[in-house]
Amino acid sequence: MNKEVPGVTVGLQPRSTSLLAGVGAGPESFANPIGDPVLPANKTYAIYWDPTDSYHGDWRAVIDTFFHNMGTASGSLASVFAVDAQYTDAANQHAAYESTFMGAYADTDPYPASGKCADPHPLEGTSYPWGKPDAITCITNAQIETELKLFIADHKLPTGMGTIFYLLTPPGVTVCLDEAGGHCSDYEGLSGETSYEKSFCSYHADINPDGVPNGDSKTILYAAIPWIAGGFGDGHLAPVDRTTGDECQDGGFNPSSKPIEEKEHKKAHTKKEEEEFAKETPQEKREREEAEALNLEEPHQQEPNQVPCPSPDGYCDTGLADLIVNQIAVEQQNIVTDPLLNAWKDPSGNEATDECRDFFASSGIAGSVTASPETFGGTLYNQSFGEGKYYLNDAFNLASLKLPYPGIPCLPGIRLEPKFTAPNPVNSGEIVGFDGMESDVTLNEGTAYTGSAPKETYATYQWSFGDGSPEVTGYGPGAPTLNSPETASCPTWLTPCAASTYHSYQYGGTYKVALTITDTGGNKASFTEAIMVNGAGPPHPTPGGGSGSGGTSGATSSGTPSTTGTSSTTGVSAKTPGPPPVASATVAATSLAKTTRRGLSLRYSVNQQVAGRFEVLLAASTAHRIGLHSPLAMDLPAGTPPQVVIGKAILVTTRGGSGTIKVQFGKITAAHLRHLGKVSLMLRLNVRSSSGATTTVLSKFTLR
Repeated sequence: MNKEVPGVTVGLQPRSTSLLAGVGAGPESFANPIGDPVLPANKTYAIYWDPTDSYHGDWRAVIDTFFHNMGTASGSLASVFAVDAQYTDAANQHAAYESTFMGAYADTDPYPASGKCADPHPLEGTSYPWGKPDAITCITNAQIETELKLFIADHKLPTGMGTIFYLLTPPGVTVCLDEAGGHCSDYEGLSGETSYEKSFCSYHADINPDGVPNGDSKTILYAAIPWIAGGFGDGHLAPVDRTTGDECQDGGFNPSSKPIEEKEHKKAHTKKEEEEFAKETPQEKREREEAEALNLEEPHQQEPNQVPCPSPDGYCDTGLADLIVNQIAVEQQNIVTDPLLNAWKDPSGNEATDECRDFFASSGIAGSVTASPETFGGTLYNQSFGEGKYYLNDAFNLASLKLPYPGIPCLPGIRLEPKFTAPNPVNSGEIVGFDGMESDVTLNEGTAYTGSAPKETYATYQWSFGDGSPEVTGYGPGAPTLNSPETASCPTWLTPCAASTYHSYQYGGTYKVALTITDTGGNKASFTEAIMVNGAGPPHPTPGGGSGSGGTSGATSSGTPSTTGTSSTTGVSAKTPGPPPVASATVAATSLAKTTRRGLSLRYSVNQQVAGRFEVLLAASTAHRIGLHSPLAMDLPAGTPPQVVIGKAILVTTRGGSGTIKVQFGKITAAHLRHLGKVSLMLRLNVRSSSGATTTVLSKFTLR
């Protein structure tokens, strides 16, 4: 949320906050009234300000790998960052998921002299054999900005809108927004007390020396990521300092027994309990915290990257970096949608992730909620980027407040799945309908700017009917007046509209109808179904010329005649294809482990010379759930659920006979499949004979 304290305004992630949007609720308004800038692309630098060598190497590895994986997965719709693309600015740029990791660096410049701010609760113990105190220092935001400017200048790093710097500090370094120390990354006391309520987990801001409203080449966009992960499992800290960090993350719920809606907060303490806690010794307090962390009904942090245990240093603390990763992900979303603290937010100053704070995916979550006695954390995760697993706060979907379907306000990713059901065989001249509102479009409402004035916009639907007639394009929801001239044209939406449409075919044949949807984030996807039309085909073309009617018998989506019938442009009849080839294909082995490592062995049989290919298909819903991004399979039989192509192989024979062939899976695809343990797939074989006749064989199989 946008927070102003004396001398500084930042986008803050306070500890004392809760879910705002929830399920079926949301802010009164969430807007960018004059279209202030968003980031259509960004480059990220990680800077560890760590002259004391306190930021462990395994923590850095987890964090740097996350930055790398976030960049590699750019463009993925299954990522939480894809939700941000619906947010635009006056230039109608999208806050697109296009990130590039520019690397990390250890900044060993000494910390400023103490006395600028006071740590509300410094580390208490002495953990090293030679007596080095745990407490290190307290630094202010002004000191962070000074260091950033010096560091960037020393290393000649680029600045400007589109470059983001993440400055991270190790355990023992408390960050405060001001010298008074009223707003710090550390706190003293219990929830509800002033120090706790003013404490924060991270923040972002900008250094804008020229004061340009839209920023310029000198602008520095940055996020401060202090160590807020506590110290559970970290044997380098004294026992008294090994505390929980769950207040800056979610945890402590059992998804098998209750809905995942919002953060599980610690149970309120009675006045008597608080008085008893105040009398506890540091050892007693630590033991109580550990007992609460192991209690399934109490909140505890989630550490999907706590593997192996012990960590390289002999303790079990690698997973603490997962709490830092979540703060980076939160700030990444807020920076791209509100880089200069003047763009997308609600009237209270809450930014995109604030609306869904402490909401972590109602589906697609994996790992174990149970806290380990070594780490006091579980291993839940809701995002997979390549081989990386992460537990990241959901993003706010403004479209959910405007349109009821899908209508989910807090999302770990988006979907764009065009869909319509083809009518049964119809007669030529009859009016048939195509309902594109079956489609699953998460970003179906957005904001466009005309002369900086915002207006609502919607996903666009484009229909190609396969008969050479003009395409129909418009917004959804709604239907055009084509074939229904008496109806009102999009009475409550933008015109034209075309989410549903009617069409009439003049001639008989089989036509491929294609629906292409572009959502309000700029993402595009297509879906094709065939429709059979009974009736006479178009007149045959005359020698040396084309058809007088312009119709096409058995047209495809491009208007090209199929292999049925004859056609000619030279006055000579084309050869009619012979009988279609006979083909079969079966899976030779069903071991998931062996298949994903060595390839899928197939047996085939054909009765003549053919050319074609094998395709291995996976249900699109399963692919989405496991974070696998592959092209959609086209031309499936009507009623077949959407599939994606995850493997293929070419088949060419010189005569009839049988044989074997192997389909190899890519490394990333194989890794995703292995996580399933068991998966149902489809095998499609398309072959064409030398005379042009085709055959398609489709079968199902399961790998275990």
